[in-house]
Amino acid sequence: MGYKEDIIRSFKNGDTLTKLIYINLGVFLVVGLINVFLLLFKIDASWLNHSLALSSEWSDVIRNPWTPITYMFLHFSFIHLIFNILTLYWFGKIFLTYYSQRDLVGLYLFGGLLGGSLYFGAYAIFPLFENQSGSLCGASAAIMAIIVACARTNPEQSIRLVLVGDVRLKWLAIFAILLSVLNLASENTGGNISHLGGALAGFLYVYFQQRGKNITSGINKIIDKLVNLIQRGRQSKMNVSYRRPMSDQEYNYQKRKQSEQIDLILDKIKKNGYDSLTKEERDQLFTASRRN
Repeated sequence: MGYKEDIIRSFKNGDTLTKLIYINLGVFLVVGLINVFLLLFKIDASWLNHSLALSSEWSDVIRNPWTPITYMFLHFSFIHLIFNILTLYWFGKIFLTYYSQRDLVGLYLFGGLLGGSLYFGAYAIFPLFENQSGSLCGASAAIMAIIVACARTNPEQSIRLVLVGDVRLKWLAIFAILLSVLNLASENTGGNISHLGGALAGFLYVYFQQRGKNITSGINKIIDKLVNLIQRGRQSKMNVSYRRPMSDQEYNYQKRKQSEQIDLILDKIKKNGYDSLTKEERDQLFTASRRN
């Protein structure tokens, strides 16, 4: 019982990177246990793959419209899962030194969606896939977006790799992209196309961030609404405590203080550019822009 409580507490108190890792692990365990159960009773488990993986067929996606999201948390191979989780952890930590936790979730989903879109489009366009159907699973496209975003943000930053030594982020990103291109000739052509879609998502994310735009803002708004709905449902079951409302004087003082902070941030951008902002300043500016 103690282990269960520790895991729940770790998930609740953890940052978004921890939550993403837990979700990937949790989905793997649940799906794995269901597969074992179905195997023992000689029940066909193919429906589980069709229900959660992203199909290359229009009819399957229409029947299971959640699969463009669920596929990026789904792993059937333990090696695939561990490799993706370790890569997500390493590059997720780097990403969070430059961007917010909210940005991490937004880019993860954006990378997965763009990777899935390219995969789906490839089956519809290229003669190689004529009269073929496939299914896509795994967080690789989403993680590729994070890798490329880190490399685009600070290409000269180095990380130490076992048996290799210090390697700059730009070379790691180039290697990952080149590997996906070369593997287009492998049996997993569709999967590697999705990796390239994730890489494109990471490139576009930083490109627009450097110009003061967040292309994942739409995804973030949807997540906010879902979180608010969940929290509202929980609050309705709890006793509500009320705070004393602010006076007009207190409200005006707070607004003036926020306005002064935003003015200082805008002056900093004007003098030194958007890249000079700290993660907290970017969050503050983004929150203010949403209010307006």
